[in-house]
Amino acid sequence: MHSHPRCAHPASDMSENLSLGRIFGIHVGLNWSLLVVAALIAWSLATNLLPLASPSNTSGAYWTAGTVSAFVFLASLLAHELAHSVVATRRGVRVEGITLWLFGGVSRFSSETNSPGTQALVTFVGPLTSLVLGGVFYLASVAFGGGAQPGLFSATLSWLGYINISLGVFNLVPAFPLDGGRLLQSLIWLRTGDRLRATRIAARIGMLFAYLLIAYGLATFIFAGSLVSGVWSVFLGWFLLSAARAEEAGGLIRQALAGVTVAQVMTPNPVQASDDISVEDALHGYILASRHSTFPTHDAAGRLSGLLTLTALKNVAPGARPTTLIKQIICPVDKVYSAGPADSISSLLAVSNGCSEGRSLVVDGGRLVGIVSPSDINRLLQTSVSGRSLVATGSA
Repeated sequence: MHSHPRCAHPASDMSENLSLGRIFGIHVGLNWSLLVVAALIAWSLATNLLPLASPSNTSGAYWTAGTVSAFVFLASLLAHELAHSVVATRRGVRVEGITLWLFGGVSRFSSETNSPGTQALVTFVGPLTSLVLGGVFYLASVAFGGGAQPGLFSATLSWLGYINISLGVFNLVPAFPLDGGRLLQSLIWLRTGDRLRATRIAARIGMLFAYLLIAYGLATFIFAGSLVSGVWSVFLGWFLLSAARAEEAGGLIRQALAGVTVAQVMTPNPVQASDDISVEDALHGYILASRHSTFPTHDAAGRLSGLLTLTALKNVAPGARPTTLIKQIICPVDKVYSAGPADSISSLLAVSNGCSEGRSLVVDGGRLVGIVSPSDINRLLQTSVSGRSLVATGSA
């Protein structure tokens, strides 16, 4: 699955707890919930699935195979998301990063695809990668002696094939935020030429699927007495329902902000602070002397170096403030999202908080010309929604 800046994705409050660095130039991190999933997979394989598939092995062998399989599966999830992000980058879509978590992974795009064909391609390569990996693992299991009585290695490869093929097929289900929901949106967009209408229709279909999944989970629990399967289906259905609703709401927000540029929302010509001053000087010279709580910073050569936030200042112990330079605590410029003044403001809707606390720098020709904060966007949204409501009321 992958997410876009245009929607308030249910996973958007999912935080990255561990950075894995960059792969193909794309930042990769994971949430702690994924480690829980890995532990459950290893336990399930070691105590149930592998002993049934390949008896007569030691407990240590099962646990080794289960643990390795869990991490290979996580690598398969990463490959799925990297496929989205690499193709998106080559198609001119800016990728903020990848976060692996409870439901698999999320590729966060900080700009939108400009055509249904590009969106479909970026979307489809994820499930395709999972299906190809599944096929490779399955063929390898056959080559290493799969059959009625497979060895432990072959049984492990067979499970990896099964789980990757299942992942690929499940992601093709037409429900947001699964890739199938995005593919359906691309198809409707291609047929109608209306991206907003395509989003609305695909989101409604996603909601229907989510309701069916919730109903199935309740029926499984009530009539079959399967607690785990029933609760899991209800939980997953609720997640998909929330995602579809968020996607639809995101479409309405984009419509309300159509034509609004970053220049119309930004605070122009923000005060910049030198990153060579101390925290103590920054507190008295900038924070206490201004109504602003965030300041872009520049180095000794005048180059933009990052963003100084009040939170970062507060985290410095009072006794260390006179001797700590703000260059040691700023959010570095490569971790602050930047936009051009002519860009659509919708491109900033889902800028992650991170150390920049959701703020974006506006750069024109290499020169800082403005800054946009979450409160700026919130005010714009409130004004836009209010304006749209007044128009609707007046025409009724």
